[in-house]
Amino acid sequence: MTKLGAAVGAVLLVAVLAAAGVVNAVSSLFGSSPSGHVNCAKPIEDVPPAFCALYVAASRVCRGLDWSILAAIGKIETDHGRLDAPGVTSGENFAGAGGPMQFLAPTFEGVLGRHTLPPGGATPPSRYNPHDAVHAAAFYLCDSGAPQDLYKAVFAYNHADWYVRDVLAQARKYTEAASRGTGNCTEIRAATPAARMAIEFACAQLGSAYVWGGDGAAEGGFDCSGLTKEAYRSAGVELPRTAHTQHDAGPLVAAGEPLVPGDLVFYGTPRDIHHVGLYIGSGQMIHAPTFGQVVQIGPYRWNGDDYFGATRPQLRAVTS
Repeated sequence: MTKLGAAVGAVLLVAVLAAAGVVNAVSSLFGSSPSGHVNCAKPIEDVPPAFCALYVAASRVCRGLDWSILAAIGKIETDHGRLDAPGVTSGENFAGAGGPMQFLAPTFEGVLGRHTLPPGGATPPSRYNPHDAVHAAAFYLCDSGAPQDLYKAVFAYNHADWYVRDVLAQARKYTEAASRGTGNCTEIRAATPAARMAIEFACAQLGSAYVWGGDGAAEGGFDCSGLTKEAYRSAGVELPRTAHTQHDAGPLVAAGEPLVPGDLVFYGTPRDIHHVGLYIGSGQMIHAPTFGQVVQIGPYRWNGDDYFGATRPQLRAVTS
């Protein structure tokens, strides 16, 4: 498929390996992000809400495809249909591509020959109709190997290694923006279903008593690690019981890497990690602080704290 500014040609082995590295770097986000939980009513970077809704809906026709891949292609191709250039809303560009997702007419017809587009677009389907174009792009990516092999699928869309790198980098930006937490329980954002479920569980415990060794109703409340353990158990992820063993179970968030909702944040020293909370974004966590207090939302950093680091248990199940 030829696209705006495409550089068609063979890809060197070094370039392939570099692109594969990009795919590996973002694999923790793509394929695990709950597209159905993306709130398109709230601005996500520069994605128009109507296009955001189309990207989310279209991602569902290709099981496991993240909405952000479609959004990144839409951004790079035509700035989500806003590019003032031939072939965006009518006609064709110099290579014969047209529409917001820049389909060649034969390629678009080929997708229609293999798939029936969901209702909601033009009659007959048109590559210039955003609904039809975005859904056709999702089907095309799926036919080309997505989501199992994103490099292969995106490279099929435009045969250029720079294009694959740009799409994956842009998709990562959108994924991170969509999952950037709000710091409250009114609007929960998370990058994975497990993280979202863990946060939902913890939010439901706000106001519960602090109980040393508490895992919930049977004990009348929670201690810090009991809360995080039960929160992730509700999402099907098993954690060890204490703050120290939960930290050691990992996987660790690298120092300096931004936290995302669902991360566990720890306090103490290498010999004595004594507290853990569940990060929910905007510098806030849900935690069970200590005796005489209740499960609450509070800053994860404060003057004089002994913050030690964070883990991201939603990336893999951990058993004690």
